[in-house]
Amino acid sequence: MDLNPTFAQQALAEALARYPEFAPFGARIVVRPLHSGAAYLLEYETRPPAELSNAWEFQNVAVKAYRRLAGV
Repeated sequence: MDLNPTFAQQALAEALARYPEFAPFGARIVVRPLHSGAAYLLEYETRPPAELSNAWEFQNVAVKAYRRLAGV
């Protein structure tokens, strides 16, 4: 599966608008192929500190926005 970089950037921008505290960590959306289908998730250039307990919500917003924009 290929990731549309334009949609990924837009989706990440939406997530960062809601969770700006993640901006310094260089998040990017990636796709990992599975046996059946694919998983969309975030990778970071620098790991966010454990004190940012809303990392799961940030990832969910970004991935859901990407899936909506890409129609997957």
